[in-house]
Amino acid sequence: MLRSLVAWKPWSAASRVAPALARLGDAPFLVAIRDALPWAFGALLVAMSVLLFVVAAPAGLGGEALARRVSTAMLPAFGIMATALAVALPVALSRRARFSLAPLLVATLAAYVVILPRPFGPDVIDYLQRVGAVGIFLAIVACACVGAGIALARHASGALVAIVLLAFVTFALHIDISAGIAKMIAPMGRLGDSLPALIAIIAAQMLLWLVGVHGTAVLAAVLTPVYLTLQLQNTQAFSAHLPLPHIVVTSLFLFIFPGGSGATMPLAILFSFSKVPRLRKLGRVVLLPAMANVNEPLLFGLPVVLNPYFVVPFFLAPLVLACITYGAVALGMVARPAFYVPSVVPAPIATYLATLDPRAIVLTLANVLVATIVYLPFVRAYERRALQ
Repeated sequence: MLRSLVAWKPWSAASRVAPALARLGDAPFLVAIRDALPWAFGALLVAMSVLLFVVAAPAGLGGEALARRVSTAMLPAFGIMATALAVALPVALSRRARFSLAPLLVATLAAYVVILPRPFGPDVIDYLQRVGAVGIFLAIVACACVGAGIALARHASGALVAIVLLAFVTFALHIDISAGIAKMIAPMGRLGDSLPALIAIIAAQMLLWLVGVHGTAVLAAVLTPVYLTLQLQNTQAFSAHLPLPHIVVTSLFLFIFPGGSGATMPLAILFSFSKVPRLRKLGRVVLLPAMANVNEPLLFGLPVVLNPYFVVPFFLAPLVLACITYGAVALGMVARPAFYVPSVVPAPIATYLATLDPRAIVLTLANVLVATIVYLPFVRAYERRALQ
């Protein structure tokens, strides 16, 4: 049995930093966003399934016609997702911040309606498409303003104050908040849709994991709305037969993290054939979840987190895959991701569905092979230590 790796001396400083980072990631509003997003994604999938049979789209069920139908359904589905988030977020925040649910929920929905794009309607599907472009941010802004109002006033009247202020800003001053958010997203998209931004995000996420903080959870509340919006802009362009504007979108990360954070699918595969019985058993247990990009059992069961043997490959593998993936997409070797695909879909299937490009499968398998090469010498060193 290996000695406790958490107590390994060179990591003692990181262990002291971890609580502070964890407190930052545990801010009630950020946690509420993370809690609410899965429900919003669920609403997105349900809405898209229904809208596939409702919206007007090219006839047919194969090839290009099916892709156009999916894109046409996905655009208003994002508007429904935003509305679902406007409900789920105050519910989650009421639990995390211990606010009274009724005034927070009612006031958030009222504030959300106040700042929705104008004019309203008359075509429901068309209007949902307009909401989808900025709706996630609108739901977050509405809940943040109401929550701040309640926190400052310490009672339900704070919600009323927040709504009155939002109404004054939007109507009395003739300011379109949704249009302002759309303009704000544009420079964020230009900055975020680049290789340096991609590398910075992945490096930050891996560093958080390596000090014992759930890096994905900490960054998701901030980054998910931005990259989902860029993803939706790609979907809109695809639907309009235009070139896709963005490379770095939500679905691009499917190429970079096969198996979950740290690109750990190769690690699960290598352990499944290990000469060490304990590692072989662990690898076979976590292999199926890894196929669905769920790797917490591996990260905390081995553990990979705070393990000096896997610091380098865990940090390095996603960065290498990010460079390979960005280069392949930027050079046109693989199509840009047009569609959002849930991360629980196995990587080769998910990347194909996101791009509708068979070359995406080849790139995904090549990434898994590269990550395996990165992990292999460290796995062998870990096995030698375990056999001593």
